[in-house]
Amino acid sequence: MTNRKIRVGIDVGGTHTKAVAVDDATYEIVGIGSVKTTHESELGVSEGVVESFKKCLGDNNISPDEVTFIAHSTTQATNALLEGDVAKTGIIGMGKGVISGFLSNMQSNVKNINLDNSGRRKIITAHRYMDLKKISKEAAGKVIDDLKAEGCGVIVASKAFGVDDIEEELIVKEAGKERGIEVTAAADISKLYGLTRRTRTAVINASILPKMFETADSTESAVRKAGIKAPLMIMRGDGGVMDIEEMRKRPVLTMLSGPAASTVGALMYLRVSNGIFFEVGGTSTDIGVIKNGRPMIDYSVVGGQSTLIHSLDVHVSGVAGGSMVRADNNRIIHVGPRSAHIANLPYSAFTDPGKIVNPKVVRIQPLEGDPEDYIAIECDGGFRCTITVTCAATALGIVKPGDFSYGNPESSKKAIEALAKELKMSVEECATAILNNGADTCIAVIEELADKYKIERDQITLIGGGGGATALLPFTANKMNLPYQIAKNAEVISSIGVALALVRDVVERVIPSPTPQDLAEIRTEVTDMAIKSGATAESIEIQIEIDSQTSKVRAIATGSTEIQTQDLSKKATMEEATKIAADSMRVEAKQVNCIVQNENFYVFGSQKGRKQEIRVVDKKGIIKIQRSDGNAVESTTGSVRSVVDKLWEELSVYKSDIKITPDFYLCIGPKVIDYEGMSGLDQLHMVMDSELMTRASGDSVILIGAKNDM
Repeated sequence: MTNRKIRVGIDVGGTHTKAVAVDDATYEIVGIGSVKTTHESELGVSEGVVESFKKCLGDNNISPDEVTFIAHSTTQATNALLEGDVAKTGIIGMGKGVISGFLSNMQSNVKNINLDNSGRRKIITAHRYMDLKKISKEAAGKVIDDLKAEGCGVIVASKAFGVDDIEEELIVKEAGKERGIEVTAAADISKLYGLTRRTRTAVINASILPKMFETADSTESAVRKAGIKAPLMIMRGDGGVMDIEEMRKRPVLTMLSGPAASTVGALMYLRVSNGIFFEVGGTSTDIGVIKNGRPMIDYSVVGGQSTLIHSLDVHVSGVAGGSMVRADNNRIIHVGPRSAHIANLPYSAFTDPGKIVNPKVVRIQPLEGDPEDYIAIECDGGFRCTITVTCAATALGIVKPGDFSYGNPESSKKAIEALAKELKMSVEECATAILNNGADTCIAVIEELADKYKIERDQITLIGGGGGATALLPFTANKMNLPYQIAKNAEVISSIGVALALVRDVVERVIPSPTPQDLAEIRTEVTDMAIKSGATAESIEIQIEIDSQTSKVRAIATGSTEIQTQDLSKKATMEEATKIAADSMRVEAKQVNCIVQNENFYVFGSQKGRKQEIRVVDKKGIIKIQRSDGNAVESTTGSVRSVVDKLWEELSVYKSDIKITPDFYLCIGPKVIDYEGMSGLDQLHMVMDSELMTRASGDSVILIGAKNDM
C-alpha cells in the first residue's frame, strides 16, 4: 500500500492539454502527460482532459489510489461565450410597488447580450415581470412554462434587492426544478446591488449551463471510471478551485481559468512575491501582476460589458512563440495575432534545414477575413514553413540548447534570410525587427498593468512561463532594462498552478458604515461558501477588505481540501532572508537590517535618505510586503491597538491642509492581513478587531505601517 499523496493539475491550452502530477509532500513533479487539445472532439476539450490525465498516470506508474487531489482549468465557459454556444435565457424579474416596480421591471429586462463585435454571436433573452405580492410556486411555474414555450432553455430569477432576501428567487428555482429546467438565482451569483448588472451576470451564467453540464458530466464520469475517489475540482478565474458540484451552479466563475492557472503557478510553485508574470504560449501571451504575494483581481468583461464576476486581472496579448510575421516589401508590419498552427504551417525553427531549399517569400491569408500579408516561406518541391517569434529568437541565439522552444538555428536563418533580402536587411536586422515588434505589443500591456497597480519600475521583475518563454521574455526584458527569470518547468507552469491551487470564495456586499456585526456575518457567509466549494473548515483563512469610496465590503476565504498542501522547502535562514530583501531593494546585504522577527516572519529595513524602505519576508523566503517608507513594531493581540494609534500619527503625511493617512498590515500567525485604504482610524480598529477577536490576547503579532504620498 502506497503512502504517496499525489496532486494532479490539468491545464487546457489552445494547442496542448497538459496534466502534471505533484507529490504533495515534496512538491516534486512525478509525472507529466500531454496531448493535443481536443477542440474538434464530440466531447469537446473534456476528452483531452481525460486523455492527458490517463497518460500522466499510465506513463509514470502512478496508482489511482495515490491521487488525493485532482483539478483542471477549463476553456469551456470562455469558448461557449466566444463561439455563441449558449442557451436562450428567460429572465423573471421581480419587484413591488408602483415606482419601484416600474424600475425593477425595466432594470431586470436585460436585452440580448452581444458576444462579439459583429453581433452575430449573442445570448438571446426573453423577459417577464412578476409582482412580489403574486409570487408563488404555481404562479412562477406558469411563467416558466410560458418562457419554455418561447424557446428558453434556462431561466434567471432576479429580484430587486434580492441580495437582502433571496426567498422569491429560490421559489422560482424550485418551480424550475419541478419542470426540469435550470434556474440561476441572481443573488447566488453576486451579492452586490445593481439590478441590471447582477441580472446580466446571472444571464451569462445561465446561458452556459447546458454546455458546462455536458463537460462536467463526461469529465467526472471518466475520472471515476479511472478509479479516482478524490473530489474533482475546477479552476476558477480568480485563481482558486471549487468542487464540481459548485461549478454546476456557478460555471461563470470558471471564465479565464486558463490564464489564472499560470499566475497561481508562479505564486505557489515559484514563490513569486512581486512581479509581472508572463506566460508565453504558441498563440498568445498571458500577462498578470503579483504584488505583495497576491495576484491582482478585477471584474471580468464579456461582450464589452463589465460583470460582477471576479477573475485574475490577466491581459491576453496576441503575440507568442508561434506568432507569424506580417510584412510588405519594405518593413515588418506586425507580429501576430495569427500563429503557425492556425495557418497549419511548421515553424522554420523546427524544420530540417535540408527541406529549406531555394526559399522564397509568399504572402498568405491564414483565415478568411485576415490580411493577406502574413509571411510563409515556399521551398523547392512546394514545401512551406513559416517564420515565427521562436524562429527569430533562435536565429539570434537567444533561445539556448536545452530550452523548451530551442530549434535549429540554421533552418531559422535560411528562412529569415529570404524575407531579409526582400526588406533589404541582414538576417540579424530582420530577426531583431520581428522581436522588437512582438516585444512592443507586450510592453504596452506591462506598462498599463504597472501603472494600474502602482508598481514602482525599480520593483518590477518579469517572470516567464510557458513553452515560448525563452523566445520572447529575454528580449522584452532587455528592451525594458528590467531583470527577468524563466520559471523552473516553465512549459507546464499552468498545470502546476492548477495542482497547487487552494479553494477560494468571495462574498462582496455594499454596506455603508459597516458595523462589527456586519463583518461577523460576512465572515460566516464566506466561510460557509468555501466549505461548500470543497475546503475543510479548519484550513480556511479570511481576509476582509473595505472600499470606502464604493462602500463595498469584500470577504475572501481561502482554504485547502482534505489534503493540506505542505511546502517542505527548507526554511530561509536570516542570511538567506537578508539577501532576498537586499536583492528586492537593490542594495548590498550590509545596508539591510532586521527590524523585528518572530517564528513566521522577518521584517527588514534599509535607510534611503529620510525614508526607511521595508520588506517583510516569511520563513519560506517569500516577500509578503514591500513598501518604500515605513516602520514595523512587534506587539501582541491585546496591546496592538495602542501601537496602531501611535504609528497612525507618526506615519501620517501632511500636505498643506491635507492629511494623507498611512496603510497598515498585520502579520498574525503565518498570514499577512492587508489593511490598505482604510478611511479612518475607527474603521481600521473595527476591521482589525474582526480578526483579533479570534485570537488569544497574548498572541504575538507584527504591525507594519507605511507612509503614503500624493
